[in-house]
Amino acid sequence: MMEKSPIYNVIAVPVEKVTANDYNPNVVAPPEMRLLELSIWEDGFTMPCVCYYDKEKELYILVDGFHRYTVLKTSKRIYQRENGMLPVVVIDKDLSNRMSSTIRHNRARGTHNIELMCHIVAELDRAGMSDQWIMKNIGMDRDELLRLKQISGLAELFSDHNFSIPEMTAPPVDLL
Repeated sequence: MMEKSPIYNVIAVPVEKVTANDYNPNVVAPPEMRLLELSIWEDGFTMPCVCYYDKEKELYILVDGFHRYTVLKTSKRIYQRENGMLPVVVIDKDLSNRMSSTIRHNRARGTHNIELMCHIVAELDRAGMSDQWIMKNIGMDRDELLRLKQISGLAELFSDHNFSIPEMTAPPVDLL
């Protein structure tokens, strides 16, 4: 049993002392990577990376946070602002438990609910935010924004109407 959560021991580690694991199945598409870079630029690192410290190699091996680590390594402006330091918490687990931790971290993040995303887009639109602002700050391309606006617009069109599904009649008699 864990005595204290690792989050209470965040340390700043030179990114050169961190390495990726070789088993992370998580993939992030380029638009989401650009959004992650913007998020870290605008909001800073708000979550540390999770690592295992390999004493023999004197390296921190990522368990969770590969894409945050990648942003620090590839974004010159973030690298400079952070002085090349990555916020890390360390867990001490064997390889199989680190692998399961990686999967739990990835799967626990979930996905975005379309209905809620439509609501957010509609609220931003009503607040007078431009399509460009919404696309930049939520990380959407023009097609995705258009689809969400169409969905939310259709929902508004039908919000004051009651609909019912007609009862099905008995299935036709089999003519065989």
